[in-house]
Amino acid sequence: MWAKVTSIGLKGMEGYRMNVEVGTYVGNDSFKIVGLPDMAVKEAKERIHAAIRSLGYTLIGQKITINLSPADQKKMGAMFDLPMAIALLLSLRELEAAPSENIAFFGALSLDGAVQSVEGLLPAVLAAKNLGIRRIYMPYDEKLPLLDFLDLEMIYVKSLQDVIGHLSGQRVNLPQSKYIKKTEDTYASSEYFDFQQIIGHIDAKYALEVAAAGEHHVLMTGPPGCGKSLLASRFPSILPALSKEAVLEVMSLYQLSRISYRQIGVPPFRSPHHSASGVSIIGGGQYPKPGEISLAHRGVLFLDEIGEFSKKTLDMLRQPLEDGVITISRTNAVNTYPASFILIAAMNPCPCGYSGSNTHYCTCSPKQIQFYQNKLSGPLRDRFDIQLMISPVDFDLANMGDMRESSNTIRRRVEEARERQYDRYGKEICNGRVPYEVLMKNIALKMEQQNSIQKYLMKKGWSNRAHIKILRLARTISDLQANPNITDQSIIQALKLHSGPSSKHR
Repeated sequence: MWAKVTSIGLKGMEGYRMNVEVGTYVGNDSFKIVGLPDMAVKEAKERIHAAIRSLGYTLIGQKITINLSPADQKKMGAMFDLPMAIALLLSLRELEAAPSENIAFFGALSLDGAVQSVEGLLPAVLAAKNLGIRRIYMPYDEKLPLLDFLDLEMIYVKSLQDVIGHLSGQRVNLPQSKYIKKTEDTYASSEYFDFQQIIGHIDAKYALEVAAAGEHHVLMTGPPGCGKSLLASRFPSILPALSKEAVLEVMSLYQLSRISYRQIGVPPFRSPHHSASGVSIIGGGQYPKPGEISLAHRGVLFLDEIGEFSKKTLDMLRQPLEDGVITISRTNAVNTYPASFILIAAMNPCPCGYSGSNTHYCTCSPKQIQFYQNKLSGPLRDRFDIQLMISPVDFDLANMGDMRESSNTIRRRVEEARERQYDRYGKEICNGRVPYEVLMKNIALKMEQQNSIQKYLMKKGWSNRAHIKILRLARTISDLQANPNITDQSIIQALKLHSGPSSKHR
């Protein structure tokens, strides 16, 4: 007897329809799985055999062959235990109701027939939705948020018996998943502190507000202890909460990396050490896994002491900073992962950190300073929209009339600015990422404004990329001011932010 059911295979975050074909024949006991299975898939025969026996079925005297199609794609993980068991029962005629091709199954089996959650569950669900699957049988996982999609029915099960009963039309008490937390509750319980706790740094906090509103990359330069890491660690608290679709996308990446994503709804914040390898930053391995840039997707990647990272690792960031995705090619697989993040980088002005300081003597030679600064290549430095010079805070002056705003207040302004951008471009995209052609179609730049920018660029010797970034910054500043047009004042502020003015503290 022959039977077939549908499941979902994964290539990174991308999914494809997979057919689980089972043929059973009377003969010597044998159980073979073909179709490029890895070791975890091959071992499924022992789990399936034990799970089916626990329900009272027998495989004695059966020659069983399972084919995972398409046969030229590598199959990895225990996700296919459940569809193989269902297809096997259909082929043995122990299950009468044959599911249609628009019904998919995935989940791992334990020896007693329980269906368990697996790595890559969320990416498989999202792929099934995109492939037109109408119903999914999947394991219940209390760590996952409610998965509620139009035209896609989610059937959560705890055991193989639940699946059999539901397919047979029996009344089965199935578990329910939970809802994603509200935004306010999410930020209240998050690990990120409040901007209100930062004394001084008025100009730097405004620059980070602009960065959050338009998704602009920021490079902060200053001596040790001036507050660079403090500002960066508070930055996620002023970012808008993730949408439901974004939460599922981020959780999918963390699942593939086998890392817990605890702050559901809050943009992720990743801060790898400067000793991290290029593979850990970009992603890779024999079967490519997401790296830090993908784990920071929809959030923030903070590179503290960026000058201490290897030059090769830093130059790897150039392509994902432009494209928002990273493609990793290996002998066994070619996987593409999303990597749309805000890059916040911090560095000292020189190896000792005190070049230009009024309180410490710099021991570095001009050659050492130049070598240290050259660790950031010109093309990478060009990709930073905002460049800040951070100085230590004078606490006596900073505490005099310092009206510090909370992160909630700043975040509301950022959300309003982003809504203006979404309305302008017709989709959820910000000024820092919108294609140049679309940006220019939606800004009315006066001839005098264009000429003044060109003169400044020629004076500084900046590239065309710098010109575009100044326009993006000016557009974001105008959005924060609720101004439909780019103003002269916003252009002046954009030029200052991009050229790296000294940060003022009061």
